[in-house]
Amino acid sequence: MAEIDAAISVRGVCKDFDGFEVLRDIDLDLAPGTTTCILGPSGSGKSTFLRCLNWLEEPSAGSIRIDGTLIGRSGEGKAARPMARRELARARTSIAMVFQHFALWPHLTVLGNVIEAPVHVVGRPRRQAEEEGRAILARVGLAEKADAYPHTLSGGQKQRVAISRALAMKPKVILFDEPTSALDPEMVGEVLGVIRELAKEGLTMVVVTHEMGFARDVADTIVFMDGGRIREVATPTAFFTNPQSDRAQRFIRRHG
Repeated sequence: MAEIDAAISVRGVCKDFDGFEVLRDIDLDLAPGTTTCILGPSGSGKSTFLRCLNWLEEPSAGSIRIDGTLIGRSGEGKAARPMARRELARARTSIAMVFQHFALWPHLTVLGNVIEAPVHVVGRPRRQAEEEGRAILARVGLAEKADAYPHTLSGGQKQRVAISRALAMKPKVILFDEPTSALDPEMVGEVLGVIRELAKEGLTMVVVTHEMGFARDVADTIVFMDGGRIREVATPTAFFTNPQSDRAQRFIRRHG
């Protein structure tokens, strides 16, 4: 796939922590409007890779483009330079992230959490942001919680607020880092249900997950990582029925 056609285009990304290689030579193109699930054993580099996509972790080498625009560095090769903080903040507005542990602001109401970035980062008029925020909360089944505070919510409700906050930025890409791993089992379904609906709407999403059934049913693309490398990129049917590597076969026997 040519870079210009990719919602996300990754070339040669590596990441070291104090000399320990966490990611090595990652190349990946993901098409617009698709859902990609990143699978792999613990410690395989999945979450680190996801955090590199929006430069929460700075890669040691390589380049990342979102919708054709470089993230984190301006220019390539010897001419490359780190983006200034403000420049990076602008670039990041096209990439929203939903974290494991919600990361809501406890002093703000649910609606306040949803509109904070659109108003103060993007500069959207408050009235417009509030109208859009309430519509998004209704979309995820939380219209009645707009004036509640995070400490009054269940884990599943908190994660749906976090997803609403991501949607409020009108991003080109949404990244999910193990969005159900901090939830009680009975709350997992309500969060996965929201993500399933977003997938039907054609949003570009990348989901690091351990939920194999969800990945099998919802993903357009499976990316399997192990040892800091991408080992396989396949459709769910191909990956789950005919994995090509020994590592993937062992992983599916254990988790699939």
